[in-house]
Parts: sequence; C-alpha cells; structure tokens
Amino acid sequence: MSLAEDGGAGTVVAFEWRGRLVRAWLPAKLSDRTFDLSESQVRATERAAVAVRAIDRIVPSASEPLLRLLVRHEGLASSEIEGLREPLVSVLAAERTDAGGAAGWIADNLAVIDAALESAHLPLSVEMMHDWHRRLMRHSGMDSDLIGVWRPRVGWVGGTSPVDAAYVPPPPDEIPELMDDLIRFANDNGVMDPISHTAVIHAQFEAIHPFADGNGRLGRALISRQLRRADLTCRSTVPVSVVIRRDIGGYLVGLHNFQRGDSGDWIGWFAETVLNSAAVTGHLIETAHHVTEAWAERLSGLRADSAARALLPPLIGYPVLSAVDAAELLDISTVAARSALRSLADRGILRPVEARTPGVGRSRDWYAATDALSIRMH
Repeated sequence: MSLAEDGGAGTVVAFEWRGRLVRAWLPAKLSDRTFDLSESQVRATERAAVAVRAIDRIVPSASEPLLRLLVRHEGLASSEIEGLREPLVSVLAAERTDAGGAAGWIADNLAVIDAALESAHLPLSVEMMHDWHRRLMRHSGMDSDLIGVWRPRVGWVGGTSPVDAAYVPPPPDEIPELMDDLIRFANDNGVMDPISHTAVIHAQFEAIHPFADGNGRLGRALISRQLRRADLTCRSTVPVSVVIRRDIGGYLVGLHNFQRGDSGDWIGWFAETVLNSAAVTGHLIETAHHVTEAWAERLSGLRADSAARALLPPLIGYPVLSAVDAAELLDISTVAARSALRSLADRGILRPVEARTPGVGRSRDWYAATDALSIRMH
C-alpha cells in the first residue's frame, strides 16, 4: 500500500483489487482531528439546539403515540433516501406482524430507530451497533456472513466496482480501530456542543462505511440517538431525514467536504438541517393535534368509557391496525376490539384496507386511520 497525506483529515490508500489499482479514503481518527467553526457556524449550532429543545418541551410527557409518529417520518424518509419505498399501509402492517419483504425491511428501520433512542442513556458499543445491523438487514436478502459484523471486504459507493466508484471507504482491516475511535468520541458528550458532536459522529460513520450495506440508515439512526443522548430530545425526536431528503445534493457535498477536511462547512449545513427539522416536528405535532380534535368531535354520543374512545389516542402512533392490535393496545378482548374498530369505521375515522403481509400466516382484517396516514411531510 502507498499512503498520501491530505490535510490532516485522512489519507489516500492505494491497493490492488482484482489486478486493478484502487484508491480508498482512510479518514483520520477523530481523536487526531480538530474542528474549527466560524462565528456564523457557531451561531447556527446554537440556534439549532435551542429550536430542538423548544420543540421537545411542547410534547406531552409519556406521549408514546406522538413519538411513534415522529419515528415513522424519520424511518420512512431515511429509507426513501436509499431508494426503499413501499405503501405506508403495508409498512405499518409489517411492523405489527413482523412480516418480511420490502415492507418488512422498512419496518425494521423503524425498529432500529426505536432501539437507538431507547439505548441513548447507555454508552454506544460495537455490540449495540452489530445488533442494530442484524435487525435492519434481516429481510434484506444479504448473505448472512455479512450481517451483524463489520464488512470483511472492500466496499464502495456508486459505480460498478471500487475501480469506478464515487467513493471507496477504508479497507476492512482498518475498520475496527476507526470504529473504536468513533465510539469513544460518541460517548464523550463534553467534547463539543451537541449539534457539532452529532454532525461529526454521523459524517465519520459514513466515511468509515463499516457495514457491507445499511450504512446510511444506521448513520442517520445515530443522529436521532445522539440528539437524545445530549438531552435535546427527551420526549420527542426530530425527523432529520425528512429535511435531508429534500437536499440530497447538499448532504452529499457536506459529507465529502468533511472527509476532505472542511468540517465547518458540514457542521454548518447540518445545523441548518436540524433547525429545519425542528420546524417539521412542530408542524407534525400541530397537525396531529388538529386530527385528534376532529376525531373527538365525530364521537359525540359514544360513552366516555367506550373502547372506541380509548382507541383514539393510540391511533396517531398506530394508524394501521387489526382487532388483534387494538385488543393488545387497550388490553381488552378481540371481540370488544372488533366492535370498537367498527364504531370508528362507522364514524369515518377508520376504513378497511388491504395490506400485504407475506409470510405471517392467516390474514388479518386491517383498518387504517386515513387522516393520520395523511400527516406526511414531502
């Protein structure tokens, strides 16, 4: 191998691949880098942190359905960035049934974001990230020896091989040391302000590209986790991927600039993205409130203690469900749950839908809260 220094941000590693010369990027360890920001970039990180904290404070405590709404938008947008799209009804049905197929693959992305948020109070670890990868990729069709481990072979982004790729990440034997360095950096909350810290962690993860596939989705799950770990999102999460999806070009340019040493440009772009994500979150919360108010008006005449009324709050988080799901959510019999679903359908809150759930045995009768499904950011 031959090495060429490149401004302290990393080195170019030249090696032979199937008789052809390949150049890969070997990022410098985060412990060896310094991150200088301009005054305007510092102000951008401060505005983003203030905005995220302000949005988090308006979320009611223990509002699990609302958190599910936000996680859903993050997971769907993150999957779409990778070209994964399935009907929302099928994805949410797969989430309830553990079904496979493409819908199940996207549903697993939502589960990984959940796991990342739930573990935010714990130190990040290799085992944790391997567990997330196993969950994310179990419906991917990838070879089993590539799942839940750092990639054991050369990787690339774009192109048909590392010879013509847009980006070649570091060789596999460099990954363990680089990831150990990243994990130590991620677990040190005092090293930088929380927005810059999160931006650097995500960019370095994408530069390392430690897995054979799924790096984009796992790297964006790390964003949600780090914002929670920094206590910016104690009750909520901001769907950063919704805003990234709107400016893929800016996202890719920012990551490239970080890899080549311009961390300030990347951190400034990331801060503005988080700021805009806070605005998206506020819109989603406000829209969800209007939807639930409109639902409540349609239930006039029903007893206050009816199962149908009790099912309204969870519907924002679980807008596609069957009698089995409703019974589980309310801890009632499936007979009572089926009656509640029919009552909500009679009032136009739910409607029967078809959902593809391959490999789950007997089909369920599914209902969807169409107003909740329409709460989407494009």
